[in-house]
Amino acid sequence: MKIGLIAQLHGAPNLARPAPTWESVSRFATTAEGIGFDSFVFEDALLYRGEVTQGSWESVSIAAALAATTSRIKIGQSVVNAPYRSPALIAKTAETLDEISGGRYLFGLGAGNTDDSDYAAFGFATDRRYSRFAEAIEIIHGLLKDGSVNFDGEFYFAKEAELVLRGPRPQGPPIIIAAAGPRMLRLVARYADEWNWWTSDAGDTEQLRPVIEELELACAECDRDPASLERSLDVYTVDPLGQAAAKHPGSEGLVTGSPAEIAEVLLGFDALGFAEVRCDVYPKTLEGIEAMAEVVDRVHHG
Repeated sequence: MKIGLIAQLHGAPNLARPAPTWESVSRFATTAEGIGFDSFVFEDALLYRGEVTQGSWESVSIAAALAATTSRIKIGQSVVNAPYRSPALIAKTAETLDEISGGRYLFGLGAGNTDDSDYAAFGFATDRRYSRFAEAIEIIHGLLKDGSVNFDGEFYFAKEAELVLRGPRPQGPPIIIAAAGPRMLRLVARYADEWNWWTSDAGDTEQLRPVIEELELACAECDRDPASLERSLDVYTVDPLGQAAAKHPGSEGLVTGSPAEIAEVLLGFDALGFAEVRCDVYPKTLEGIEAMAEVVDRVHHG
């Protein structure tokens, strides 16, 4: 099984957790690469409003910089927030990031799930997200897989768009769609190379079974072999130092304990068909990442 690391690009001055900088994100990525993590992913967000407003670095810029400053590890957004950019531009961006990284770009894509204030603040529509995404993925898939598309929809259009310069993979980076709803899972079955989802309770794998059953039903309806669809899972939260467990005793959902115990929990997702687990590690420090070294080795060796 493969194992990835989830990083964060958001923060604010004067919080207990230092706000991310390019230097810290870069150091986390190179440390993860050195330890042996297979992937390094981060959110695609712009603004988080709450008790304290937090900003986020723009993820495409970060992805390009990481692509140029790492050599082995796969990099990319957990999901690209589709409403932020036109579909044809998303395809062009994914192809370019795959070129910079030498075929290491992870192209995750989602219909959007951040608070509506994020969209309104930066001028993006929030209505009819599924319908917008259904048009967007048709354009993106056509451009990446065929190199060209001609589409005229209700929300988006692409008039004889072409990807003339192609990256290192003939059909672009594999398309990874994050989804759980029945209609979105049917788009996964039709267009995706990989399905991604998340859990905050790794001790209860059965919670994921209804979603997986719906995914397999969607594949059957699309006449697709479910085995042809890779699966990855984002796991919140992995606590190798026991600090989160000590701070919040009795908290459910934490993956903590010895490296062997943590690896055993993560490897348990193999039974549900997941080929990769991507870990949100606490604390989000070099110490926390380095504490995962034995876990990474154990997951790789099964």
